[in-house]
Amino acid sequence: MAESACPLGGGGAGGEVLGRSRSGFITKLHLSADGRCRPFSLIVAPGQRADCAQFIAVLEKFRVPRTGLGRPRKKPDSLAAGRACSNGPVREYLRRRGIRHAIPVKSDSQAARRRKGARGGRPPGFDEDRYKKRNTVERVAS
Repeated sequence: MAESACPLGGGGAGGEVLGRSRSGFITKLHLSADGRCRPFSLIVAPGQRADCAQFIAVLEKFRVPRTGLGRPRKKPDSLAAGRACSNGPVREYLRRRGIRHAIPVKSDSQAARRRKGARGGRPPGFDEDRYKKRNTVERVAS
């Protein structure tokens, strides 16, 4: 996939970041922010793109500047994300990088695990207190 001309990243052919959705042509902002509503990384994508498709790209652009000398930190201490990011590839990526997370499990995934019984595996851990703080990212764009 070629890099787009959009300075904020994302986009389609020629740097377009408009996409068709039920409400017309829209653009989505995918970003990461800290608990004080300060953004760390941002990707602009067409509206028809799924949120989970941009999740890994947003985390790859994540940078926290050091107060003194040294390279910026590239890994968050922990994160909270919505149900849209509750899939195998995202969870595997977070596990591989050692990032603690609070992502609720979709109800159909829970039902599938129960149907499999002992073969369904152990459900992923979920920290409700950390997930309640997820609303800070919603306030960043306002």
